[in-house]
Amino acid sequence: MDRSVEAKIADELAIRELVARYCHGIAERDDKAWAETWAVDGEWKVLGQEVRGRDAILALYQKLVSTLRWVVQVASDGVIELAGDVATGRWQILETIQAKDGRALINVGRYRDRYRRDADGKWRFACREFRFSYSGPPDYSAESVPPEGWKAGS
Repeated sequence: MDRSVEAKIADELAIRELVARYCHGIAERDDKAWAETWAVDGEWKVLGQEVRGRDAILALYQKLVSTLRWVVQVASDGVIELAGDVATGRWQILETIQAKDGRALINVGRYRDRYRRDADGKWRFACREFRFSYSGPPDYSAESVPPEGWKAGS
């Protein structure tokens, strides 16, 4: 197999592992492991907020999960486009949540990512943007948000 093909396969697998480590960090409430998935100067766009820098990203994340007993996020259907030491990705996600008050919730949405291979050779999130399709009770009784603005390649 051509070395460049092998390198591309290795890079795509490393990015898929990055997304998995992000999800597992959430489920296991391992803030350190979750934060390590971000570039030091990374950017997170979530719930109408934008934060830059790993420390600010971690602080916002901790605030968001502070009202939850637990949350499990599953990312699927990842599409990754490599360009050397940078890449982009698109993911569908489903979160199953129990709030501290006992309410069950689910979130359905999409991530649009930019990844970067850092100086230590690890792939990390340079930017991660999340958009909801649905957030509410598991019976889907809350109003959903039709997908907007994100088409293949955007």
